[in-house]
Amino acid sequence: MEIERNTYLQQLILRKDNGMIKVITGIRRCGKSFLLFNIFKKYLMENGINEDHIIEIALDGIENEELRNPKTCHQYIKAAVKDKERYYLLLDEIQFMPRFEEVLNSLLRMEHVDIYVTGSNSRFLSSDIVTEFRGRGDEVRVYPLSFAEFYSVYDGEYEDAWNDYMTYGGLPQVAGFQTERQKAEYLKNIFTNVYLKDVVERNSIQSIDGISTLVDILASDIGALTNPTKISNTFASERRTSYTNKTISRHIDYLEEAFLISKSNRYDIKGRKYIGANLKYYFTDVGLRNARLNFRQQEPTHIMENIVYNELLTRGYNVDTGIIDVYGKDKEGKRIRKQLEVDFVVNQGSQRYYVQVAYDMTSKEKQSQEFHSLRNIPDSFKKIVIVGGMTKPWRNEEGFVIMGMRYFLLNSDSLEF
Repeated sequence: MEIERNTYLQQLILRKDNGMIKVITGIRRCGKSFLLFNIFKKYLMENGINEDHIIEIALDGIENEELRNPKTCHQYIKAAVKDKERYYLLLDEIQFMPRFEEVLNSLLRMEHVDIYVTGSNSRFLSSDIVTEFRGRGDEVRVYPLSFAEFYSVYDGEYEDAWNDYMTYGGLPQVAGFQTERQKAEYLKNIFTNVYLKDVVERNSIQSIDGISTLVDILASDIGALTNPTKISNTFASERRTSYTNKTISRHIDYLEEAFLISKSNRYDIKGRKYIGANLKYYFTDVGLRNARLNFRQQEPTHIMENIVYNELLTRGYNVDTGIIDVYGKDKEGKRIRKQLEVDFVVNQGSQRYYVQVAYDMTSKEKQSQEFHSLRNIPDSFKKIVIVGGMTKPWRNEEGFVIMGMRYFLLNSDSLEF
């Protein structure tokens, strides 16, 4: 089963021959190696690049063990470049090579070599890795399969695909499994023995039980406002253990650097500024989140919100959580302030959208709740409510766009309706 990942292929094509190191980052097992060695290589060959001008090195293979030595690898690559024509260097699992930054910076001096690298541990996937290349790194962020990619190879109806995706997520390997047991065991195993182990070893974390519990708390509270102090209080009151807010903040950073989770900052829409306290966290793959909780907390509203957040990131948007201050009077006539929330403030260049996510909007009470925040936004940018199901997009009398998840996920320009 080959899944086309045209979004990422186009990003590599746009960066081709730009004189920079293309750094392909993303959570482990999301398909970076396949993108490079299969999809991109196929594109190069179909566009006139001879195979002998494509240098492939998978450093995790035993056949390339000697090339993990930086000097040996550097000499091997230089020897493979036999003329002045353009060469394409594809380096996979670069973290297996010590001092790889020095090797890559040296190769940059070879003007006719175009360099692409991937890696799969927390050291390489650190969000600031491109700084290692002295401003010459160009990052391409790869995510697990979007629902559209997942659905393109799914053997079944939309509803079955959607339920499967909500439960087991979009890691490419999972999409190829036939049974629920296979999917569940794979996800639980790689979370503990790959992702979490990687974070612990990379950052020399001593409190393994602490960070394991922290992951469980974040998984339980996706889409909920929280902060390290609040989590620390939870440890003290419910777990009877001491886990300082500074340590929690540092450990959350480690999880972000490994791309296991992402944070959504709070943005004051009226005040046009960011608010530091309280953030929302979402998992890069909902299947991993569900597996971590042993598939017990299957709240469709929160999982749907997580999927919408990931989809917006995949499309290249910057995504924040919106806050709006509104004022009214209590029963005694005193002026009171209330904060309303907009699930996502979505930006890309000069474009902005306000997005609410609601699993069910059949009741008038629920409609009033979702629309109230949008009504109080003091600008004319598009306001969208994404609901569960297959509702076709339509505008209500206030100009708000209501669309079903199916339309949103399967149409890459759905926000433009």
